Amino acid sequence: MRLIAALAAVLLLGAGCGEQPREQVNADDVMFLQMMIPHHKQGIEIVRLAGGKATTAEMKTLAAAIESTQAVEVNTMTKWLTEWDQPLTAPSDAHAGHGGLPETDRERIAAVKNESDLVNLLIAHQDDAIQMARVEVYNGLNPKVKEWAGQVERSREAQIDQMLTFLDPNP
Repeated sequence: MRLIAALAAVLLLGAGCGEQPREQVNADDVMFLQMMIPHHKQGIEIVRLAGGKATTAEMKTLAAAIESTQAVEVNTMTKWLTEWDQPLTAPSDAHAGHGGLPETDRERIAAVKNESDLVNLLIAHQDDAIQMARVEVYNGLNPKVKEWAGQVERSREAQIDQMLTFLDPNP
């Protein structure tokens, strides 16, 4: 009987009165997601230009894949910030302290005239994502966000490698 009582006590203590343990997260995790959400939305805006600017099937396919992937990633990032009771956007003065990468210039987006312009703009945009992901991998605390940041780094590097072949006249 003592064994059953001891087991019941351990189970009650272990249950923590019904509270779920809070996920470990630091300011860098939060800032990374807050910066990546608008970055991804802008990336979606850029790849949507492919419909009218891209001439090759490869670029149209890549643009569609980027749009689809980044839409899913925006939903995931939004879910994480919501679960952590964090705002979806950073305070306007907080951006500079966490890498300070500016958003892609609106005038540069508007100036895209052809596939080559689109590819060059997207390469620069994806490189910014790589830089932000590297900061998260180094400074972040949350394992799933750090793992995802590593995935962002690798996938955007592969996209850039692919896009560089679009620019090379002698593949």
